[in-house]
Amino acid sequence: MADDKTLRSPQDSSLIAMGEDYEVAYWTDKFGVSREELADAVKAVGNSAEAVWQHLKQ
Repeated sequence: MADDKTLRSPQDSSLIAMGEDYEVAYWTDKFGVSREELADAVKAVGNSAEAVWQHLKQ
């Protein structure tokens, strides 16, 4: 039986891949932010999930 591809989490949970819609959906839900807020945070501090989280908490 095939895996349910709608229930995906990031391949590398330490990085945020803005080019993958399922990863953007995962991180926006996890952090409780919009796609634009997530993109702005990644642009400001890079794609490290920890760095983005710290930036969003400010």
